[in-house]
Amino acid sequence: MMTTTYKIAATTLLRYDLGRPVGGSGVTSIDVLVVDLKDSADNHGLGFSYALDGGGTVLLAAAEHLLEQCVRNQKVIAPSALCQQMQKSLNRIGRGIHYLAIAAIDVAAWDLHANSLGVQLGVALGGVMRGVPIYGSAGFRPNMSTDELVERSHLYIDKHQCRAIKLRANGTVTDINNIAAVRDAIPANVGIMVDLNEKCDLAQAKWFATACKPFNLSWLEEPLPSYDFDGYSQLAQSTDIPLACGEHLQGRIEFAPYLKAGHVAVAQPDLAMAGGITESLLIAQLADACNIKLSPHFLPALFIHLAAVVPGLSWLEHFPLLESLFDNPIDIDATGNLNARETPGHGIRFLDGARAEYQVR
Repeated sequence: MMTTTYKIAATTLLRYDLGRPVGGSGVTSIDVLVVDLKDSADNHGLGFSYALDGGGTVLLAAAEHLLEQCVRNQKVIAPSALCQQMQKSLNRIGRGIHYLAIAAIDVAAWDLHANSLGVQLGVALGGVMRGVPIYGSAGFRPNMSTDELVERSHLYIDKHQCRAIKLRANGTVTDINNIAAVRDAIPANVGIMVDLNEKCDLAQAKWFATACKPFNLSWLEEPLPSYDFDGYSQLAQSTDIPLACGEHLQGRIEFAPYLKAGHVAVAQPDLAMAGGITESLLIAQLADACNIKLSPHFLPALFIHLAAVVPGLSWLEHFPLLESLFDNPIDIDATGNLNARETPGHGIRFLDGARAEYQVR
């Protein structure tokens, strides 16, 4: 077998202004780290990661350090082996921002690997591509009027055939009234998730979960800060509503206590915070061993490939933040399932001119 080396390992930093606060956390801008890899056989891989509301220059520096140490002029190795090598190099400097940098390199390595085989990323991961239900999440904000919530819900149900929608909430009586109104206004077979974006303390979260009991929620997301392990334990014991969290947890090390204890019913790895495809797959395997479902944090066009090897990946999230930069329209079929592009690699490419327009470094 011919040995190949990394011929190009380049970084670019983009800054994308959203123009308004988005989602329950009110994000206004995204710093996007882009990594381009090319091997000596001219196979190319595109990777990306992100920092919400700033921090990109630190992320860029971390990526440059990792590329210099583990990638440039090195022999091409399996993406999972490269990820392990990068993680091992953090022994004395910690995960932190470095996991966000690893994510971009890891995605690029997997894209290169799949492109070299001429297959979709999900197939390169060892799986069979499948459609996955996608729920409507974008455009829902705390403090929206009841009419706005109902209108947005129907948009997702009628236009995209979504079988579930996710509302944002502050944990108040007004939220309960709004959820009740939406529940009454949409078909009974359409699920409702509610995202609290870590806004409650334990007492408020318990009250809110109790008040939500009549609505048969699919899950209650991030009712507490992700560091409040004991709080999640007590909340899980006090409610029958499935709890979901994970977008702020870094890697399987931080997921493991929650999954092993059964404090959450739905694990939600974020590409950047989790540390890439390799680490997300390890989180998924741990969740599967604990009989816990997986529903990754946004980026459905990428995570559809993880679904090929993760039977427990039950939902993908329609919440376009980076998608305006990409030339990859989401293909939602008549049943409300997302399907991957039939092209080698992950199939995500930047729109012509987007990188030049938003590049800052």
